Amino acid sequence: MPDRPASTSSTTSAPSVGVANDVVNVALLKGAVARLAPVLPLLTELGERFARTGHELALVGGPVRDAFLGRVSPDLDLTTDASPDEIIEAVLGWADAHWDIGREFGTIGLRKGEHTIEITTYRADVYDRTSRKPEVMFGDTLEGDLGRRDFSVNAMAIRLPSLEFVDVHGGLADLAARRLMTPAAPEESFADDPLRMLRAARFASQLGFEVAPEVRAAMTDRAQSLEIVSAERIRDEFTKLLLSPRPRVGLTLLVDTGLADVFVPELPALRLELDEHHRHKDVYEHSLIVLEQAIDLEGPADGPPESVPGPDLVLRLAALFHDIGKPATRRFEPGGGVSFHHHELVGAKLTSKRMKAMRFDKDTTKQVARLVELHLRFHGYGDGQWTDSAVRRYVTDAGPLLPRLHRLTRSDSTTRNARKAQRLRTAYDDLEARIAKLAAEEELAAVRPELDGNEIAQALGIKPGPVLGEAYKYLLSVRLDDGPIGKDAAREKLLAWWAEREAGDRG
Repeated sequence: MPDRPASTSSTTSAPSVGVANDVVNVALLKGAVARLAPVLPLLTELGERFARTGHELALVGGPVRDAFLGRVSPDLDLTTDASPDEIIEAVLGWADAHWDIGREFGTIGLRKGEHTIEITTYRADVYDRTSRKPEVMFGDTLEGDLGRRDFSVNAMAIRLPSLEFVDVHGGLADLAARRLMTPAAPEESFADDPLRMLRAARFASQLGFEVAPEVRAAMTDRAQSLEIVSAERIRDEFTKLLLSPRPRVGLTLLVDTGLADVFVPELPALRLELDEHHRHKDVYEHSLIVLEQAIDLEGPADGPPESVPGPDLVLRLAALFHDIGKPATRRFEPGGGVSFHHHELVGAKLTSKRMKAMRFDKDTTKQVARLVELHLRFHGYGDGQWTDSAVRRYVTDAGPLLPRLHRLTRSDSTTRNARKAQRLRTAYDDLEARIAKLAAEEELAAVRPELDGNEIAQALGIKPGPVLGEAYKYLLSVRLDDGPIGKDAAREKLLAWWAEREAGDRG
């Protein structure tokens, strides 16, 4: 483990630290104070209440780390030597509300004004290392509590109300170096909780930090131990990674260490061996570029739905998974070519299967799989020879996913051939212009048959049931093929279809 000075010191005005001048970043300290200034009166007041009852209280973890990074944390996490009952006793009459949903883990939540605060009793958990569930044990010192945390940058604290900065594991030095290191030896930390390996990848993407070499080595050595972690917890960490500003960093770390092989093996499987003439792309690298390009096309967080406000999980998953059907469909053709026929259909099935295994919800799974299935549809557009009927079907098949499909399709162009790239952009510009024109003329977003269910039943003299559904689908195909033709013409086509169907049944 690198030599990272530890320290604890105090001041009555702002957090301070007494370590060597070549390590301490004074700008970080000043920035932390500035970021915490709006909540320091509240935290000091709460700390004084705990002190009057004879208990310790400290701001800890993410809020402290973010303050030193110059970021505003949405969370206020505190830790104490008080038991859950004693926490409630200390905040009664001060907090606007409190709840004890996390009581078994020592956590009490409370609200004060616009702030939500979580206070947790010092922990000294013991792991049996055959499951991720620890035997919850309460500790009696802040230093002991900090030693059980995932990374040193998350193991810094500020005692309240004294504002003493506590850094017994060199977190500030690691933060200044933008480095992820564990308080304990990495192999011990990950043996206690394998999920921390995924958190390393997630923080690398979220914070832009480098993972210490010994941490990376431990991740590689212990990758298979991730199997004991529940699919839901893995999904949540993977989702946070994908929604980070730089998901490529974390994804690359997951693949290189072998962690991805445990829970999303389709991703490393994209690293197809190149043929000797390098006639096809590295699908893995291509997929990461598509993901980055899709992120660049997301709209602002407060933008309208049609802009696909970012970060958008459905679009990012679709970009990452859009080609996962290629390994299963790769064929080497005579003459040295390589084909991946129907990889979009195979990929949609693989996407659905993997997302179900990771316990994603049904709606998200369905949307991502549908985008994977549709991502090649545009390539039949060529130089714009699609009929209006084909354009209508493109819009109808995409449905509400159309804004995401636009972005996924545009992102899927990673060619270095400038002419080809420009040709694809121009073709898609043309398609979007045609969609806009037809949408203005025909309300494409809500394409329906020109006769509703009651009108169809009345025209054919039938009752609701499978036959009515069949007739409805027929009229929908008429609407897509011919555009608006009016109720009378639609009724005539329906009756002609019905007569032909009846004749077929008699024959």
